[in-house]
Amino acid sequence: VQLQAFGGGLVQAGGSLSLSCAASGRYFINCVVAWFRQAPGKEREFVAASSRSGAISYADSVKGRFAISRDNAKNTVSLEMNSLKPEDTAVYYCAARFGTTSTYQNHYAYWGQGTQVTVSS
Repeated sequence: VQLQAFGGGLVQAGGSLSLSCAASGRYFINCVVAWFRQAPGKEREFVAASSRSGAISYADSVKGRFAISRDNAKNTVSLEMNSLKPEDTAVYYCAARFGTTSTYQNHYAYWGQGTQVTVSS
């Protein structure tokens, strides 16, 4: 599974931004897909995930503001980010794994390149 992320950019606090991740390979439908992020000087952290069945998990820090969705027909996963805060500034990565949903980055075998999201105050 190969992943490619799109859609980062610069936005003011309170604004919205949408990220997309395109996957190649016919096994995408069998994957858990997730978004992680890494801020400067910090560890990469879990943001959101969608299981094979569509069950969704969010980090507490983004609940109610971010929404993950997947389109298995198009092999894509998106992350809608609303009410953005300066602390959301990070490089965002999409990731995929076979098996059950996990919030641990080490459990994900497939990664896209990161896309920068910068939220100005």
